[in-house]
Amino acid sequence: MAQKPLRLLACGDVEGKFDALFSRVRAIQKKTGNFDLLLCVGNFFGSTPDAEWEEYKTGIKKAPIQTYVLGANNQETVKYFQDVDGCELAENITYLGRKGVFTGSSGLQIVYLSGTESLNEPVPGYSFSPKDVSSLRTMLCSTPQFKGVDILLTSPWPKYVGNFGNSSGEVDTKKCGSALISSLATGLKPRYHFAALEKTYYERLPYRNHIVLQENAQHATRFIALANVGNPEKKKYLYAFSIVPMKLMDAAELVKQPPDVTENPYRKSGKEAFTGKQTPAPEEESACQFFFDLNEKQGRKRSSTGRDSKSSPHPKQPRKPPQPPGPCWFCLASPEVEKHLVVNIGTHCYLALAKGGLSDDHVLILPIGHYQSVVELSAEVVEEVEKYKATLRRFFRSRGKRCVLFERNYKSHHLQLQIAQPGAAYFYVELDTGEKLFHRIKKNFPLQFGREVLASEAILNIPDKSDWRKCQISKEEEETLARRFRKDFEPFDFTVDDD
Repeated sequence: MAQKPLRLLACGDVEGKFDALFSRVRAIQKKTGNFDLLLCVGNFFGSTPDAEWEEYKTGIKKAPIQTYVLGANNQETVKYFQDVDGCELAENITYLGRKGVFTGSSGLQIVYLSGTESLNEPVPGYSFSPKDVSSLRTMLCSTPQFKGVDILLTSPWPKYVGNFGNSSGEVDTKKCGSALISSLATGLKPRYHFAALEKTYYERLPYRNHIVLQENAQHATRFIALANVGNPEKKKYLYAFSIVPMKLMDAAELVKQPPDVTENPYRKSGKEAFTGKQTPAPEEESACQFFFDLNEKQGRKRSSTGRDSKSSPHPKQPRKPPQPPGPCWFCLASPEVEKHLVVNIGTHCYLALAKGGLSDDHVLILPIGHYQSVVELSAEVVEEVEKYKATLRRFFRSRGKRCVLFERNYKSHHLQLQIAQPGAAYFYVELDTGEKLFHRIKKNFPLQFGREVLASEAILNIPDKSDWRKCQISKEEEETLARRFRKDFEPFDFTVDDD
């Protein structure tokens, strides 16, 4: 029998507004049923008089749900947290402690770290030090079977959390936040990480915890920053979610990658993961790809999906892309990809030889993530796609060859280039002379049209290769071609220069 998920609530800075918070929790529970726990990050107490708190402390009022809170983030609220190891503050309200692990009867594992970062000695009572973070990591990560934790609670944001993700709005994650918490999140691999203090809501796109092509797939992490209770802008301060403890989950289900998963923000992206083993081999007709492909005399497929959401200045929860209808042959994190065909990995995109290619150096440009449309790619991803296109043109020119790029947005969950209005089916061709051809598809359109044209007698004169399925070769031959392309492409590899 499947394990019933736990229903949890997470909250941002309460700042002493206990009545407002618990009134909201009661309303939610009345409407949707009871939750198991409420987890509070950020400033639980405010700088206002304690009249509200006294009513809870003395039992006149009671929290409607078992509530766990983090400790002080400033000197004036240290007085509320007398026991560094945690204690009950009022009925149903428990202070977790300065740092540690809380394991529920269900097996749910919650790691908590109270306070703000301090690099000075002695460490104030409202701060944590590098030693605190190191001891937490050692305590958990040293066991051989360690895979990660279910939830990480911190008050400050982790520094750099916005890298490779959707916009974090007005919060500059390169300057704001704690590098120690980034380090902790990297080591602990929480499935959920909650933080506060910045008085805004930010749900980052999920990020992967493994290095593609070098490590086995691991679960993704979702970082959610919550606003302060009762804020006038009505930014989200309460987050509801369901979770089955990691230790009770099927391994395959646990490591399933969300379609909008991104690179890990705390380390460099794709190129660091690339050693020599690589990834996907697209199959041309796969229903869940988006194409964008280049080849010596032609280009062809590219997958994408997911969405590198470029959020508006108000960081709303990123809209999730539709799940692909079947396995995706192009998403780098997918088990369906054929790793031996990958020939180069950049930060946001990668190159792979086409399966059943028109020629030995027919390649595809693909984004590492699973994107649904080009209009939703971030500027960084688009920039790298253009960089690959320019580099491949130079590469083929140096070998006395021409290249054609084409993309079909028809009968696939795919990309819409900026030149097409969303929803419109089209066929797009880009020649190495700079000419661009665009055709709006009105009704039926041959799915192999681009390939058939290039294989025709008038162009490549290989009509027998118009169907990629009839051009497949053995894996050993594919590996040989991939090795040869990597070696030939090496002098043009801009990802090395970017390191």
